[in-house]
Amino acid sequence: MGTIAMSLRVEQGKSLITTGQFNKGSAFTNEERKNFKLHGLLPPNVQTLEEQVHRAYQQYSSRPDDLAKNTFMASMKAQNEVLYYKLLQSHLKEMFSVIYTPTEGDAIKNYSSLFRKPEGCFLNINDQDRIEESLSNFGSGDEVDYIVVSDGEEILGIGDQGVGAMLISVAKLVISTLCAGIHPSRQLPVVLDCGTDNEDLLRDDLYLGVRQRRARGQEYDQFVDKFVTTAKKKFPRAYIHFEDFGLQNAKRILDRFRSQVPCFNDDIQGTGCVTLAALIVALDVSKVKLEDARVVIFGSGSAGTGIAEQIADSIVAETGKSKSEASKQIWCLDKPGLLVKSLKDQLTPAQVPFARDDEESKDLLAVVKEVKPHVLIGTSTKPKAFTEPIIREMAKHVERPIVFPLSNPTRLHEACPEDINRWSDGQALIATGSPFPPVERNGTKYEIAECNNSTCFPGIGLGAVLSRTRVVSNKMLVAAVKALAARSPARQDPNQPLLPDVEDVREISVDIAKAVIQTAVREGEAQEQNIPTAKEELDEWIRVQMWEPVYRPLVKV
Repeated sequence: MGTIAMSLRVEQGKSLITTGQFNKGSAFTNEERKNFKLHGLLPPNVQTLEEQVHRAYQQYSSRPDDLAKNTFMASMKAQNEVLYYKLLQSHLKEMFSVIYTPTEGDAIKNYSSLFRKPEGCFLNINDQDRIEESLSNFGSGDEVDYIVVSDGEEILGIGDQGVGAMLISVAKLVISTLCAGIHPSRQLPVVLDCGTDNEDLLRDDLYLGVRQRRARGQEYDQFVDKFVTTAKKKFPRAYIHFEDFGLQNAKRILDRFRSQVPCFNDDIQGTGCVTLAALIVALDVSKVKLEDARVVIFGSGSAGTGIAEQIADSIVAETGKSKSEASKQIWCLDKPGLLVKSLKDQLTPAQVPFARDDEESKDLLAVVKEVKPHVLIGTSTKPKAFTEPIIREMAKHVERPIVFPLSNPTRLHEACPEDINRWSDGQALIATGSPFPPVERNGTKYEIAECNNSTCFPGIGLGAVLSRTRVVSNKMLVAAVKALAARSPARQDPNQPLLPDVEDVREISVDIAKAVIQTAVREGEAQEQNIPTAKEELDEWIRVQMWEPVYRPLVKV
């Protein structure tokens, strides 16, 4: 991977071992110890990265609970970036829930009390004139490829977390590096601190964010506009990933900017893509055509409406139906029940296309009885909402009910796979939003697919970054969905999970990135020159640009 040039004065050896980007700890070679005056600052035994991983894993395993393990990993990231990613890569499946959902949610809730070291760019609504100055601290021009930005209003099922949103921006970038090889030094996590409506935070003496009610309306829009405009000016080729914005703002912001900059909202598009990939495979297994599928979505926030949009777009692409015709195959419910046009101003802009002409709203069981859906998707964060009567009603009318309780963290799921399996007499095709143990059918255990956005959004980001696409189009997302669905184990064996395991994610990301790049080229949106056209060459071109956690030689210049 070449060398990294370091410019340090001789007396600054101590600075080198306290910089996470370059620190190798006990793995500094004897030559590096001599060149950078590190003798006396380190134990004498020179170790390999693998030996360090072994020791670090023992330390990790000794921590008493998942939040303590999360804190340990955050400290390691600050101390030694390569070791951090190598440890994660070596124990990916075990550690994923610790560095991301659900444990990251606990870390975010406790952000101000656990705070040790700032990471990322903190922008606040009362200091908008300093946005450009603040972003300039992180480079300019081509020095940033990937930005994750959150305003913290709807975090991981735990709601408004104010400035703690910095940790979700950081976590998403960690996953983009881990799963798709986005270079960690070319990323920028950002929080847009607009205040908070979380009473606990406003009363907390340790709270680090702007201590005021969340700004809305024109002031808020001006803040977001100024950030995007300035980010585009400072980093003209960067890809912007919006994360955990509130229901009233998420789709509105995405729609405003997606024709101007390469941007993506994971809660809307990422959730939609991974769910659609699982759905396509499930429909294939159950021998139902997409154009005939009846879909009920329970929970019509950013995730639910994002899934509805992706399904509708896919129906349009596959069948030639109009968007309004495609939307009629989808029944969306939220707190009032079935979304109907008579709700008028109670509907968000994202909900309006899926509101139906029915005179009155209905509850979930009534809708299931009337619609006889092939597919039931839950994004409601309402625990146990998928009851036995609902699942049994579905199973009366379709041979293989497709049931996706996607709310996370785990405590918020709409139903346990074990119950769904039992109530459907073992016929349901299931995918969940969090990890669950296998279910048993006729004495055989079957793995449950997890609709984990991390199998999808990193590859989309990688494809956007490498192609330098001007925008992220619907066709690029459809291509990404097909690439993910093609990796489904159920394609080979219907009794296998609908989606691939996160352990295979780097190869999955190559496939998704390739699909995005090829589509960007076909649509004339790719700005990168000399992208290979042959499949094998394109695969290799992508792989060699994916960052790997290995120690590079350091040379003094």
